[in-house]
Amino acid sequence: MSFSGTVKEELLKHVPAARHCQIAELAAILHFCGHYEGLQGTAESMAGVEEKNGFVQNAEKREKNTVKLFVQAENEAVIRKCFTLLKKTFNINTSVNESFSKKIAGRSSSCSILLEDSEEIRQVLQATKFMDGEGRLYDLREPVSALIVKNACCQRAFLRGAFLAAGSMSDPEKSYHLEIVCTNSAQAEQICSILLLFQVEARIVQRKKYQIVYMKDGAGISDFLNIVEAHVSLMKFENYRIVKEMRNSVNRRVNCETANISKTVSASTRQVDDILYLKQKYGLANLPDNLREMAEVRLANPDAPLRELGEYLNPPVGKSGVNHRLRKLSELADRLREVSKEQ
Repeated sequence: MSFSGTVKEELLKHVPAARHCQIAELAAILHFCGHYEGLQGTAESMAGVEEKNGFVQNAEKREKNTVKLFVQAENEAVIRKCFTLLKKTFNINTSVNESFSKKIAGRSSSCSILLEDSEEIRQVLQATKFMDGEGRLYDLREPVSALIVKNACCQRAFLRGAFLAAGSMSDPEKSYHLEIVCTNSAQAEQICSILLLFQVEARIVQRKKYQIVYMKDGAGISDFLNIVEAHVSLMKFENYRIVKEMRNSVNRRVNCETANISKTVSASTRQVDDILYLKQKYGLANLPDNLREMAEVRLANPDAPLRELGEYLNPPVGKSGVNHRLRKLSELADRLREVSKEQ
């Protein structure tokens, strides 16, 4: 099972104790996976009197057109969670259809729940604020009522339902990426706004006809898993992060040390070349005692670091003193080369 599937399995088992949180999570599932059927016209242009953000059907039309509520998803975990929430929150028993193949919101579905009882549908839609007391039905894809996500606990539940219904994340061993696929910008902006209440910043990008809410930083994803209360998955994710950070730290250190070694070897080779040139063209015996001794020590220890070279001198000299003497030798060799060119 993928890491994303593991997270969803954990969220599936987490059922809020408070009824208002159960309603918030169910509202998120309806928001992303719900679908009206049984009305004249399409689900989004219901027959009746159209109003802003909602529609009214008179009694005569409701008698002719029984409202049906589908919840459809590719992931069986979403439907299982919806089944559990309907049972615990409203004591509604329904069946799960595993062979349904209709598309909803552009996504193919392999599993669904169908509610046909008008009273059960009224209870669910009024509790989730997709229907008001006058029977006005609101578009399931519009932002959910602020009353549903008023409390922090309900905000957590809503985000949990949103991730179950439309979320996914990559394998943390390979990369950090978590996303929730939204059908419109209003959906995406509401998700981002709720995340900001927990000081978690997410971004929105358009992918084909969808708006994708996503996070790519490990800290943000870790916070998200904590918010939706996927604590076991959070610990696994943090373990991956620790191992990855350790590997990156080791790699950086190795790269740094390799660069330093290369730099030291290059400097040592240049110093030895300069001293050999001085020996050939000038003679080490003609150098001042301190430079002659330095030249002889360097030739005898071509791979030694500056601090070690200083310990071989009599009296011992610090790293800066050794560097100063070697630089003097190199400058002298350069001057001799210039003179040789002029001749």
